Formats: sequence, C-alpha cells, structure tokens
Amino acid sequence: MLDICKLRDFTTFPLVYSKKINTVAVSNADPSLPDPVMYQLDITLKRGQNLAARDRGGTSDPYVKFKIGGKEVFRSKTRHKNLNPVWDEHVSLVIDQLKEPLYIKVFDYDFGLQDDFMGSAFLDLTALDFNRPNDVTLTLKDPRHPDHDLGSIFLSVELYPRDADQKEVLQTQSSRPLDVHRKSQLWTGIVSITLIEGRDLKAMDSNGLSDPYVKFRLGHQKCKSKTVPKTLNPQWREQFDFHLFEQQGGTIDITVWDKDAGKRDDFIGRCQIDLSALGKEQTHKLELPLQEGEGCLVLLVTLTASAAISIADLPLSSLEHRKQQEEVLQRYNLMRSFQNMKDVGHLQVKVIRAEGLMAADVTGKSDPFCVVELNNDRLLTHTVYKNLNPEWNKVFTFNIKDIHSALEVTVYDEDRDRSADFLGKVAIPLLSIQNGEQKAYVLKNKQLTGPTKGVIYLEIDVIFNAVKASMRTLIPKEPKYMEEEPRLSKQLLLRNFIRMKRCLMVLVNTAYYVNSCFDWDSPPRSLAAFLLFLFVVWNFELYMIPLALLLLLAWNYFLIISGKDNRQHDTVMEDMLEDEEEEDEKDDKDGEKRGFMNKLYAIQEVCVSVQSVLDEVASIGERIKNTFNWTVPFLSWLAIVALCVFTVLLYFIPLRYIVLVWGINKFTKKIRSPYTIDNNELLDFLSRVPSDVQVVQYHQLKSDPSQSPSKRRKHNPS
Repeated sequence: MLDICKLRDFTTFPLVYSKKINTVAVSNADPSLPDPVMYQLDITLKRGQNLAARDRGGTSDPYVKFKIGGKEVFRSKTRHKNLNPVWDEHVSLVIDQLKEPLYIKVFDYDFGLQDDFMGSAFLDLTALDFNRPNDVTLTLKDPRHPDHDLGSIFLSVELYPRDADQKEVLQTQSSRPLDVHRKSQLWTGIVSITLIEGRDLKAMDSNGLSDPYVKFRLGHQKCKSKTVPKTLNPQWREQFDFHLFEQQGGTIDITVWDKDAGKRDDFIGRCQIDLSALGKEQTHKLELPLQEGEGCLVLLVTLTASAAISIADLPLSSLEHRKQQEEVLQRYNLMRSFQNMKDVGHLQVKVIRAEGLMAADVTGKSDPFCVVELNNDRLLTHTVYKNLNPEWNKVFTFNIKDIHSALEVTVYDEDRDRSADFLGKVAIPLLSIQNGEQKAYVLKNKQLTGPTKGVIYLEIDVIFNAVKASMRTLIPKEPKYMEEEPRLSKQLLLRNFIRMKRCLMVLVNTAYYVNSCFDWDSPPRSLAAFLLFLFVVWNFELYMIPLALLLLLAWNYFLIISGKDNRQHDTVMEDMLEDEEEEDEKDDKDGEKRGFMNKLYAIQEVCVSVQSVLDEVASIGERIKNTFNWTVPFLSWLAIVALCVFTVLLYFIPLRYIVLVWGINKFTKKIRSPYTIDNNELLDFLSRVPSDVQVVQYHQLKSDPSQSPSKRRKHNPS
C-alpha cells in the first residue's frame, strides 16, 4: 500500500539524498548569526547540461530528486530523450537547521525497470546568502567513479530565516511525498482509456508467440492489463481511469511485456500518449506504433472534467443549505434516471473529531490527520498536532459511481522524518449509512478484523438514484489501483481453503440428504420426498426455477422481520483473520532478515495463484449465500425484482424465443459495438455482494462508554 507522509500546501513533490560528493561553498553568510527556529528554502531547478547517456539510443530520460537529512522532498518531471533538459520547476521547503546539506540525484527513467543512476551532488546550505537569490552550478559525480564527468545541474536558491512566530504557519506548509500529494489534491479531470487490442506484436517465446500484457503510468498512477496467452494479436477490451492533476494534461507511458513464469518478463515495446494534444469531452481512437519493438496498440482515450468533489470547513456544508440540497435531490430524482449513467449519487462526509487515539510519539501524544477514500478518490484533512482527541470539522463531498462501494476513513500520525504511523481505520458500506446521523465508529486495525484504540465521529449523507445504481450493478466493478500486491501467506492459504471447504460441504450435505431419501432411512421423509418428486416433475415449468429462488428470498426476509434471524456472526472467520494479522506483523519484523531464493520464485507464483483462486471460488459461494440472507437488503430487493421479471417472462414467453433472442444478441454484439467490453451480468451483480470476510470487516464494533475520555473525566474529576 501507499506510504503516507506529510502534506503541505506549497510543497509540491518528493526527493532523495546521501553522502557528500560535490558541494558548493563560497558565501558571505555570517556564521555567527543566531540560529532561528526554522528556515524557508526556495529552489528553482533550471536545467541540466551534458548529462550522461543511459539509453541505447544515446540519450536519457532524466529526472531529479532532492533530499535533506535522509528525507525525500522533491522529484521533478521527466524530460524524455534529452541530455540538456530544461525543467524550470520550483519547490519551497521548510527546514529546521542548515547542518544537513541538500542532496541532488539525477536518474534516467525506465518504465517497468530500475531507473539508471546519472550522478549526484551536494549543496552546502550554510554557504548560502540569506534573503537573496543564489545561482548555483553543481557538477554531477558518481561515487564509484569519481573521475567521470556526468554533466551539470543549474539551480537558483533563496534562503529565508523565520522566527518563532511563524513556526506554526510554516509547519502547516511542510511537505508530504509526491505520491500522496498528487493522490490527495483535487484533480482537474479524468482520463478514461479503453485498451482494445494489439496488432502484429513481436514474438518473444520459442513457439513464435508471446503472452502480452500492458502497463500504463501517468505520474505516480499505475495500472496493468490482464495477460492474453499465446498470441501476437491480443484482444484485451479493458478500461482504466486516471486522475489528471495538471491543466495542460501530461504524458501517459505505455509499455508492453511478455509474461514469463519463473523468470523476468520480456520487454516487447513502448509508446506514449500526449494528453495535451487531445481534445476534451470526446473519444479519440488511437493506433500507436510500438517503439523499440514491433506492432501497434489500439486504444480509445477520453478526457472529461473531474467529478464534483470538494473539501470545506464544517459550517460550509453543502447539504445544510436548502437550495444546494434541492439541487442535489433534483439531480438524482427518478425523472433523470437515464442521464449521465456514471453519476449514480452524491456522498457527503463530515469528519468531526476523534477521541482516545493511540499515542504514537515518544511524548505520549500524536499528530493525527485523516484520509478519506472512496474507490480511487482520496482526500485528506489537516494535521492536529500533539493531540489524542483531535477535532477536524471538515466536510468532504464525492460523486458516487458505484453505490456498492465502501467509504474508508483512516487515521494516521504525521512524522516529519519518516512515513506516517497507522492509528486506525474504518470501512463503511454506502448502503449501510443512515443519513444525518452523527455516529462514533470504533477504529480497527489495518486488516479491519479487530479493534484498535480510539473512536472517530462521522456524519455521512448519501443521496443516489436507485435506477442508475441498479443498472451500474450489472457492469464491471471499478478496480482499485492502490491496493497492495498479493503475497504468499500460509494463514491466508489456510483461510481460503477452509472457506472453500465450507461452501463445498453445503453441497455434500445436500447430496447426503437426497441420498438418504433414496435409501429410505426415514420412511415418512422418503415418502414425502417421493410424492413431491412426482408432483414437481409432472407439473414442472421453467418459470418455477426463479419462482423457487424468489420464495427462498421471501422466506428469509420473513424470518428477519419476525425476529428469527438465522444469520450467525462468524466467530471462526474472525479468529482466522486475527491469526492472519499476527502472522503479517511477524512477517513485517522478519522480512528484512530473510529473502526468497530465486529458484522458489515459480513455486511462490503458483501458490499465490492457487491462493487467489480459492479466494475467488469461496467468495462466489459466500456471495450467493449472502444474497439470499439479506446481508445487503438493496441487493436482495434487486434480486427480487430481477427474479420477478424472469418469472413473468418465462411464464408468458416460450423458452425457445428467449433462447433465440439471447443467441442473436450474443452473435451480433461485436458487430453492433466492436469495442464493447465483455462482461457477465450475474458475476458483476455478485461482485457487489460482500463475502463473509467483507461482512466481518464492515461490521461496526460497539463503543465502550467507559473508555471515552469525556466519561473518564466525569468519573474522575481529579
């Protein structure tokens, strides 16, 4: 997952440092000046000159990193195929002392591979004049080959001392790394890419074919397509969405790879999309030839304005203003059910305060801030320093693209010198939210399987169009691009095996029951089953299948409303998840002490695949069960509507006509819409139903009133 570090308003991007290689030292600065509380360091990265060539074409794709005191504070844009790049990028930093030099590193960007080192240099901050521009030229060197000339970097640097009165202001303007900053700020647009196909790709395997897949990268946003085996003309038909943070667009780097199990994947070719050259609010069909390879890729690219998201202080809540509330309700009323189908609803989250948080600093306090996520949309609060009971009073608004998404709110402790510490997290399915209710949510651990210290107070409002939400349920679910890569875990493997076994045992027990009727173990039961069999077979019609499922849903709903809920809280699953969490913590501690041997790589990949297949199969069985158990009433009602429609259709329309319409639709779909993305409506529906693991994760813990700081103060005034 992603490392959360510090976010501030006027620091833009992250950076890196090391030992002294080359410094600048001439200054009129007076070393006897009193050391102020903090300094502001303004740096303009101008250009590079005669940089080292690291690519086969005799060029490089250079970018620059800055680092102070071991902390990365800035990363520049990449200038492609240029040994004399011009950046003209500005960054403002807040530093505590001048003893640590500014470390500059230059790299050659290689997408999908390790970036090549192009040289480094140091800038001695004590040698700079205060309150005026310092033009600096740094000669790049390689510590392993100090005699090599790797070119020069030109900077303009200004240093300002700041007194104690400005310390708090400056602290609120220090930086978080680029990957967090870009994902948390408000984006200006969305880029939708549909990967259609590849043509005449290069053969990389001994059989004259390849197993191609595609990687996309826009800034720090990455995604990868599925692998199409044994073909030089793959058909993907996959869609990916990226956030745009720059008005002028940006460049999407695309690389094509050949999948090789057990060894390093082969590079097939690369291409780029210059977004600044594409018109907005229209779809562009692109055929991009692959550089350094053969063939081309066919894509559809659409640039649209960003969804309506915002951050405001609590008094500025949009839903508290009657006119704005009426506009939102009007936008999602049933009369507009077929306008802008991707805009399903409106979510407003009030992050009010937290109580009793964990102390993450040595002072017994924490510097908490909140991260609010909905799918790939991510916003942050400000940091409240040295406080275990912070008040944020912020309002976040999101557009809902899938009503079956879960809102994730995570609390972190800010650390200036390293990644932020995790304090707690909650995941709240949108369909479980009660509008206008201020609720205390008990914070959970990273795996959302057990409680951690503290509670967070949220007030959430959800407004959505039920027709749009129902129709969006039957299309593929949006992937989350910031999820952690799967890794081999014996506890996870065991958990998925047990889940699979439990689903299979239902079928096995049913088979045993039917067989017992055949064996007449209980004559009355067997006689009743025999008469039922004769009646059903003699009078069977196809519409009885959805009707039987409809009756099962109705029966379980009757049990729930009558207070005879047969759904049991899965304590076994909770125990397994807690064991998995303990193993993950142990693996994190021991991970640096051990590594996997290269010859076990293929075995690990197979085990991870088996682990994932077990998870998928177990999840499908659990999702079917939870549909009929009314775990998510919205989906169960939707299933009732669908089953009613199927029952009526099958009752009034002969089966042969239904099969004929289905076959004609399937055979003509690609003719009517060549670039359509294949999907299975039933599996897309089931993907919205939570599995047993997700039910446990979404289960809200009950707050213990005795642990509330306000309660403790009342009972213990001293």
